[in-house]
Amino acid sequence: MTPRFQYTKATQEDIQQLGYILEQCFLMSSGDSETYVKRIGLENFRVIYREQKVAGGLAIIPMGQWWGSQSVPMAGIAAVGIAPEYRGEGTAIALIQNTLHELSNREIPISVLYPATQRLYRKAGYEQAGSSCVWEIPGDSIQIRQPSLSIEPVILENYAIFHELYQKQAKFTHGYLDRHSAIWEGLIRASDSETVYGYLIGDQDQPQGYIIFNQERTKDGSVLRIRDWATLSNAAVQTFWTFITNHRSMIDKVMWKSSVIDALTLMLPEKTASIRNQDRWMLRIVDVCKALEARGYPPGVEAELHLEVQDDLLIANHGKFTLSVANGKGEVTKGGKGELQLDIRGLAPLYTGLFTPRQLQLMGKLQATETALLKATQIFTSESPWMIDFF
Repeated sequence: MTPRFQYTKATQEDIQQLGYILEQCFLMSSGDSETYVKRIGLENFRVIYREQKVAGGLAIIPMGQWWGSQSVPMAGIAAVGIAPEYRGEGTAIALIQNTLHELSNREIPISVLYPATQRLYRKAGYEQAGSSCVWEIPGDSIQIRQPSLSIEPVILENYAIFHELYQKQAKFTHGYLDRHSAIWEGLIRASDSETVYGYLIGDQDQPQGYIIFNQERTKDGSVLRIRDWATLSNAAVQTFWTFITNHRSMIDKVMWKSSVIDALTLMLPEKTASIRNQDRWMLRIVDVCKALEARGYPPGVEAELHLEVQDDLLIANHGKFTLSVANGKGEVTKGGKGELQLDIRGLAPLYTGLFTPRQLQLMGKLQATETALLKATQIFTSESPWMIDFF
């Protein structure tokens, strides 16, 4: 019997048809998909066939994600597109499920994506796991003029000059990406109608931060849009805000990405910054043992948590596991008492710390003994997870 769908790596012949589908799905201009494919790499695209025709596809971006000061290998799922004539027939879920089986075979611990619709990805075991917020502030309300460090423009020919600074900040930012080159290239790449600027904060030989931004005119006035930033010291934060303040005569509004609770706003003299948009990204535990062992944990915690996980798609995740945490590391063995029960979806926000174990219990996402609940709270306590990147 011929399978209803055929899932495979994209070939050069497939990519033209997939590009056409993606341009239609994401309202791209003609030819934009070709640029995107070159940035991501043809080898990272997958397609699904229906009736010997390309019905859709996606990109698998190999990255890492920082959890507990450890970079956990992660597959970012992007550009999920299905041709209109094949929608509503199970094509999308078949594409995602096949992708997850591939990731499981490749022993990749976790997968992350930004959903266009949560229902589809929840069927495949993804769940809300972190946030990405766009903040804005009137340019003339910042009023910080305490430059502690020098700030120097740099030519954005490549991202190497920023990479080490970014990694230092990312290591201690719960949920940040260990970026693929395509993410960096998207940050420094300018369109035909804009210019992207980059500045190092501090001495060129020992910088303490950076800022990458562009400026644009909108119907609401002029906007300075911060694409990426890192501040590794209080002096760097002061200089960051002073630099932005110095644009007040030309810029009406400043926008940047950060967490729901943004520490940068603590430096502002008044509560003039606000969240313009908040998004949630989703995570899927692909390999329970590897995911729990790869991440870091609070160094002072010693505890043993007995989990029972339900996963109807990736059977290796289905069953009882014992997580032993000590010295900031976790070790997983199969078996145990199963004192905390949850499905693979419920494990995602527990793993990331987006919600506390007690909140997840209240929402019906897990069941646990009081002892197991307390241990889970100790083990997975963290700052609210977020990332600055969209992919």
